[in-house]
Amino acid sequence: MSAFSRFTPLIQSLPATIPFVGPEAIERQRGRRVTARIGANESGFGPANSVLLAMQQAAGEAWKYTDPENYELKAALAGHLGISPANIAIGEGIDGLLGQIVRLVIEPGMPVVTSFGAYPTFNYHVAGHGGRLVTVPYADDQEDLDGLLAAVKRENAPLVYFANPDNPMGSWWPADRIVEFANALPETTLLVLDEAYSETAPPESIPTIESLLDKPNVIRTRTFSKAYGLAGARVGYALATPGTAAAFDKIRNHFGMNRVGVAAAIAALADQRYLKDVIVKIAASRDRIAQIARDNGLKSLPSATNFVAIDCGRDAIYARAIVDRLMSDHGVFIRMPGVAPLNRCIRISTGPEAEMGLLEAALPTVLRTLAAAS
Repeated sequence: MSAFSRFTPLIQSLPATIPFVGPEAIERQRGRRVTARIGANESGFGPANSVLLAMQQAAGEAWKYTDPENYELKAALAGHLGISPANIAIGEGIDGLLGQIVRLVIEPGMPVVTSFGAYPTFNYHVAGHGGRLVTVPYADDQEDLDGLLAAVKRENAPLVYFANPDNPMGSWWPADRIVEFANALPETTLLVLDEAYSETAPPESIPTIESLLDKPNVIRTRTFSKAYGLAGARVGYALATPGTAAAFDKIRNHFGMNRVGVAAAIAALADQRYLKDVIVKIAASRDRIAQIARDNGLKSLPSATNFVAIDCGRDAIYARAIVDRLMSDHGVFIRMPGVAPLNRCIRISTGPEAEMGLLEAALPTVLRTLAAAS
């Protein structure tokens, strides 16, 4: 009997997949330490000192399970957002929530609409639950709302994923267009509105909480991984109607959260002054990355996130060579979009000045090396 015959036919049909190869794996593969970690859209500025203190205090109780109802975190979020705790579901980062959402809605063979080149982890979950991906190309480096809506209606899709601001291009739509898109969807289609970068976006790009809160076919996902600087703590949350939020209780890992991460999230919410300071630093770092790009004859794209996509002006082979050379020759870790035409770009996360300085020094050397080899 085959060693793998115990697995379902679906699992046997899928390749072993890691949506993102981490910098630690790259260090092991290349035998070189990362000196500038500006590729994973983490916050190199880190969390507030008040958050670090809360984590230290919570570490002594790490032997305990976290409250499976996440009562205190829901209360803190509800107070911060001005909504009821019943409108909130908590999960292990947006990635964990996306897997649960797909599980709630999708059965094998069902169509799921998303943009071609958008967040790969969502696609990973769709494949893992047997869904059939229906993709819509970007239009002018921006997710195509009209194209997504047309695909939903054509396929009678029960699920559509859209990120605003977008990863990997950093683009965004104004709030009124997002609400218009949500209202135009069939009631039978659930919209996952991924707002991982909502804190760094222009205020006019994020719909008000009230504008979508009463729609049972809309789930908005948010995280503490980006501007709050807690990527490793794995704390995300979803905003939805009480009925939709309660559905997560049927399938979620009730002990999936950890006490240190939850304490960090609560403390982060309480320190909004630090968040404002970090948002200023992120904006300044975006400008710094754009200037480095211009100084090297490259074009940065407008960004509402904590990263900047840079058009290298050629093809994916050239962009990949830049990514690889920066890491292998200089230890500067960045990434790039995965599909054409987006993969003509590289993507650089914001970070402290020391890391920006390493990028500034390394990039022209890499470009000269590639020019000499061509």
